[in-house]
Amino acid sequence: MSMEIKSQNSAQDRALNASAFLQALISVIKDPVVLFLVAALTLLAVLNRDQLWTSLIFTLNALVFIAPYFALAMGFAAFAKASGADALMVRAFSGRPLYAISAATLAGALSPFCSCGVIPLIAGMLAAGVPLAPVMAFWVSSPIMDPEMFILTTAGIGLNFAIAKTFAAIGMGLLAGTITQVLDTRSFLKNPLNAGIEPGCGTSSCTPRSKEIMWTFWRDRERMIIFWSEIKSVGGFLGKWLTLAFFLESLMVAYIDPAWVSNVAGEGNAFAIPLAALIGMPSYLNGYAAIPLASGLLDLGMSKGAALAFLTAGAVSSIPAAIAVYSLVKKPVFALYIALGLTGSLIAGFAYQFSGIPV
Repeated sequence: MSMEIKSQNSAQDRALNASAFLQALISVIKDPVVLFLVAALTLLAVLNRDQLWTSLIFTLNALVFIAPYFALAMGFAAFAKASGADALMVRAFSGRPLYAISAATLAGALSPFCSCGVIPLIAGMLAAGVPLAPVMAFWVSSPIMDPEMFILTTAGIGLNFAIAKTFAAIGMGLLAGTITQVLDTRSFLKNPLNAGIEPGCGTSSCTPRSKEIMWTFWRDRERMIIFWSEIKSVGGFLGKWLTLAFFLESLMVAYIDPAWVSNVAGEGNAFAIPLAALIGMPSYLNGYAAIPLASGLLDLGMSKGAALAFLTAGAVSSIPAAIAVYSLVKKPVFALYIALGLTGSLIAGFAYQFSGIPV
């Protein structure tokens, strides 16, 4: 009798697992992002099969490149949730506004996260109750500069340019945080996450019953469930958007000529810096690939201020970052994020252009 009961339970478990897998598969197939991506790939296969394979390889390489940063940010957010350390983050960035914004800006400029890799961390901070002003400061400053980026920028373009980009990152973060703080009382900035978006399982059970911080959370079964729920939720939600974003980016790389950018944003054009910022927002590659591109554009005649505006605007609001941000927060917050990135990059570009400091 005991063997029969075990056999029945095993069969029921297999049926439940099969049903859960089927439901998950149907959910993926019906997802609008997945449907759009499949349609775009099909259209590209009909129109330009060579570009299809180029785009697929580009997308795969981009996902592989960002995977360590994305995993680190996602793991940090899940760790903060499961251990209860997100409460510390809330306290650190919830004190006096000026201190919180300054601390968040410096933390962002020193963090190793790119514009896409920082998004899971931002989602976790917003869900944990960190005020939007320091989050925005961290969000804007983080993708522009980090220690590794400083070294590569110095090698690829020059020390002066790397220093200027570092000051731009700090200045843009402070500006973004301060403006957001001034607008903090506006209703459109309340509850910035999209409805239904929760970097976790989205239920009250995703918060440990105990409010105490437990650094060794893996010793507690409940906290381990929270950790993996956070990883699964954030990874699935943002992974699909980043895949689509990198695919769209591959098309822009294929069909936009860098020489055209240099002609539009060269020394002789009075609108070089605004145009470079506007072009940089959609056409920017990842931060590391953008360094040789910017160096080449400078060699082709792009002004130094335009190059800085191109890199800073692109770092904050590249296609992958913009799509992921759009999917994460409400439209007014997204618009503010884009506006702050563009405004800060323009100020940085003009300041560097007229500073008299060489590249």
